[in-house]
Amino acid sequence: MLAQNLVFAVIALIMVVAGARLVTTKNVVRAALFLAIVLAGGAAIFILLAAEFVAWVQVLVYIGAIVVLLLFGVMLTRAPIGTEGGLDNDQRWIGALVALLVLGALGSVLIDAFGEQKVKIVAPQRTAAVSDAVFGAYVVPFEVASVLLLGALVGAVALARRD
Repeated sequence: MLAQNLVFAVIALIMVVAGARLVTTKNVVRAALFLAIVLAGGAAIFILLAAEFVAWVQVLVYIGAIVVLLLFGVMLTRAPIGTEGGLDNDQRWIGALVALLVLGALGSVLIDAFGEQKVKIVAPQRTAAVSDAVFGAYVVPFEVASVLLLGALVGAVALARRD
């Protein structure tokens, strides 16, 4: 149990650092790579939870599809890749204050809703049960997201081919 907690702490630390770099970097390609690190960390946590199917779905769908789609969109639209001085502003402190207020509100709502309840640990689900739970009720949102991503890729190609 101690080894799992230690591995979780290392993965969580890597995800937090990559997430912080994701939102602070000015290079779009590096931001996409930091996003891939965060998503890979999520897959590693699913492996720690003995949910290998969900981990592979995370790798295939999010890392394999969304990050590649993001990189194709950046490359096809000829977005500025390097740093630009005009992209920064002086509202970071206001954003940090709002983020802390939202964190406090969310924490108080969760504590009020759940209080002293304990989390019940259940046995790992079988792959069929996980796929039925995910794709049974949520097939339409998955299809809508795929059509939306396809539309974004077609739009990027159309914008890039206008020249």
